[in-house]
Parts: sequence; structure tokens; C-alpha cells
Amino acid sequence: MYKVFINERPIILTDSFCKESDFVHLNYEEITIPEIISKLTKASIGGMVLFCKNLEESWDDFKSNFKVIPAAGGLVLNEENEFLFIFRGCKWDLPKGRVEKGEKIKETAVREVQEECGISNVIVHEFLTTTHHIFYYNEKIKLKETHWFYMKLNGREILTPQLEEGITDVVFKNKEDSVRALQNSYKNINLVFKAFYQNQY
Repeated sequence: MYKVFINERPIILTDSFCKESDFVHLNYEEITIPEIISKLTKASIGGMVLFCKNLEESWDDFKSNFKVIPAAGGLVLNEENEFLFIFRGCKWDLPKGRVEKGEKIKETAVREVQEECGISNVIVHEFLTTTHHIFYYNEKIKLKETHWFYMKLNGREILTPQLEEGITDVVFKNKEDSVRALQNSYKNINLVFKAFYQNQY
């Protein structure tokens, strides 16, 4: 199964049964990408489930309709097992950013965490998941593919938000505060936490 968000509404590509009562259910071969986007940006539906005869072929076809923007970020824990959050655009988020030319995905994840949060002693432990969302940039529609890593911060460092990137706060939150922060976050960020807990770190 693949899940892509547009305006926080999911497009689910699957080759198995998916019970989502308030979602539109269609066969992938019977709808075009412009129709998908139009329905999810204008209609009052919760999301869309697209059944695929061959999931991998359909996913490759779906992605071929967009300019894919690779990005990477981190779910960072400190020595007290608190989660690192950034605050940007009135939402709690995780540090992430686009892959630069010649840069490996893991290198991007570490660099973005360090730059956006003003820290340095970050250790990557495991890959967590990849999330996708569709967005408009310069009147063109693109697909951001973000690769997420579980990281640890060794020792204590002063957190410094990268103001030039619109980040106004950086803070570690305990489990209870993180749950509250996720209520004012993005659906993709919830998927990152879900992947973290499924791996039982």
C-alpha cells in the first residue's frame, strides 16, 4: 500500500481490500491524475482509495506524473527519550529538507536536523519510513518524497531555531506533550511516529 497526501487528504493505492467508509473507492485504471487532484482539492471527501491490479506498476505510473522532490529528515530523541519538534507555519513539525546535489539521503537527514535545530552531535540509528505529499510550487504540481530516520542526540545542546527557514521554536517534548503536538501537525508526521512505535525502539 502507498499513501500520498494532498491538502492533508490521503490518496491510498492498494491491491487489497481497504475499508474507509468516507473515502471514494475507484479502480486506478479508471481515473486520471488530474481527476484525482481535482476531486481531492474541490470535493468534500475525506480521501480516495485506488485499487490497483499491479500495485508496483501503478505506483511507478502514478509517480511518473510528477516531478519528484527527494527530501529527508529525522525523528530525534535525546537521552531522556524526549522527541525533537520544530514549530513552523503554526504547526508542529519534524526537521527535514530537500536533498542537495551530490548528497546522500542519510547525509541530508543529518544536515537538515543540525541546521534547523542548531545541534551537532546527532547519530543516525535506523531508517524509519518514507512519506509522500503533493504540493504546488510556482504554479506547478510536485510530489515530495521524504525519507525519515530515527536519530539520537548525545549529550545536551542549546537548541537554536533556523529563523531564516521560518522556524520559530525548537523543543524536546515528552511522550504526553508529543501526543498533544501531533494534534496540531501534519498527517505525514503522524505516520513517522507510527513507524517508530511499530518498530518498538
